[in-house]
Amino acid sequence: MTESSSPKSVLKRRRRRRRVRGLSFNRLVPNILTMIGLCAGLSSIKFALLGHFSHAAIALLVAACMDGLDGRIARLLHGTSRFGAEFDSLSDFVCFGVAPPFVLMMWALHPTSRFAFVPFIMFTVCMALRLARFNATLDDDNAPEYAANFFSGVPAPAGALLALFPVFLGLEAERNGLPEIAQFSHTPWLSAACLVGTAFLLVSTVPIWSFKNFKVPTLYILPLLLGTGLYAAILVAEPWGALAAAGLIYLGMLPFSRRSYWRLRREAEASRDGMFYDDQENPSSANATKA
Repeated sequence: MTESSSPKSVLKRRRRRRRVRGLSFNRLVPNILTMIGLCAGLSSIKFALLGHFSHAAIALLVAACMDGLDGRIARLLHGTSRFGAEFDSLSDFVCFGVAPPFVLMMWALHPTSRFAFVPFIMFTVCMALRLARFNATLDDDNAPEYAANFFSGVPAPAGALLALFPVFLGLEAERNGLPEIAQFSHTPWLSAACLVGTAFLLVSTVPIWSFKNFKVPTLYILPLLLGTGLYAAILVAEPWGALAAAGLIYLGMLPFSRRSYWRLRREAEASRDGMFYDDQENPSSANATKA
């Protein structure tokens, strides 16, 4: 019996682990979350067709939550990839660019009307432009440091929730027995105004806080925690009213966000001009620094 065919060598070959080629599970988790969000967005279209608007709204909220988690988890697990970024963008277009106007069309914009499809198309086209602009700025290394804390225009999930304001308002009115408000929420002009107004905010250049690197002053930490707890309690008790109020609060934040952006921009420009004048007054020190 040769050494290669001995029982020991056969046992060693059996014990040898086979290497599996492919991606680690950590790199797949963000894409799985994106897939769940995409399925939730498509489910909202199905629920709207069946007239289950509360289920459709919940499905879009699930899609928004998945969209907020997949990117952060990808960075935590070091699973970022170009494929994941493109997949996330396509999922956002379906979930937040197609599903919300479709839900509103089934809610109040009658498909048989001649002009019902105009706000639908306008919102969807503006969402596509907004996502394309966002993808184009991902590789922009010339953006100033302070601009990393701001979005240019309303982000896709926030735009979808703003457009669904009539649905939230109507569901809250139906839950509390307010027929006048419920009838107003089904007005076609209200849904059309929300779609068109949100479409302009999507493609606008209004700087909006991204809250990614947002630092809360120590003085406001406790009030912020208390306010978050209070809002969570209201969200459990009156979910649709809390979501409708969140849209109004978000719109109220836009002027403050714009003021914060321009303040940071003026400070950065003043600092840059000050460094330029110092170099002009002391050219020797500037040359020594370069050397």
